[in-house]
Amino acid sequence: MNSKTTISTLDRMKAEGRKIAVLTAYDAGFARLAEAAGVDVVLVGDSLGMVVQGQESTLPVTVEDMVYHTAMVKRGCSRPLIVADMPFMSHGTPRQALDNAGRLMKEGGAHMVKLEGGHAQVETVKHLTDRAVPVCAHLGLLPQSIHQLGGYKVQGRDSRSAERILSDAHELQDAGAQMLVLECVPELLAREISLALDIPVIGIGAGRGCDGQVLVLHDMLGITPGKVPSFSRNFMAEADSIEGAIRAYVEAVHDERFPAEEHCFR
Repeated sequence: MNSKTTISTLDRMKAEGRKIAVLTAYDAGFARLAEAAGVDVVLVGDSLGMVVQGQESTLPVTVEDMVYHTAMVKRGCSRPLIVADMPFMSHGTPRQALDNAGRLMKEGGAHMVKLEGGHAQVETVKHLTDRAVPVCAHLGLLPQSIHQLGGYKVQGRDSRSAERILSDAHELQDAGAQMLVLECVPELLAREISLALDIPVIGIGAGRGCDGQVLVLHDMLGITPGKVPSFSRNFMAEADSIEGAIRAYVEAVHDERFPAEEHCFR
């Protein structure tokens, strides 16, 4: 795909059953490589707190950090859609969310912002989308709520929590969200949500039924220190360059070879 990726492009890919390849990047150099390798969407994730800054979680990441890294990514690529995370405590109220989303788009150059949370974020999502701010929602495992969740655990395994995630997904779509990330949920639940929604659903540890996949750059290059999530794969292990590893990831997503059985939760 050589033309610029837009929200309409992603909608069309979903409608046609073509998988969407999403990858995080945090600077111009890796953004260039991602673009050259054919990545459809670049996510400037608050995961930078852990993989770039060396923090224990994403919580210390600031709006200033996100604006800075988003602007670098924007300078490094022109074709992929750029999505920027709204960090912890940056969207506590609709007004605060609008102010900070405006910075990510005006100063950082993001095309879309991503925020975590379900029903509690519906009013904020509507406030943003009514004011021309495209929003990607995020359900399942919410890294910004890690202390409340009690750790990095698969979400939606019991019927009650699964029903809540499905209900939240519908609410967020109705509020105007134009994309959804599902993190660490059972494969069958993610497939059900992907089929039920009109908007593209991107999985990370959510199995093979999603409309696309996202991985953290450092995880798929095998350079994350410590334990790597079981849903990830080291694409650098069989590549002769970083661009080659990213291209292998993109092709594996597009061809539906990643994720495989071992990367899915039941």
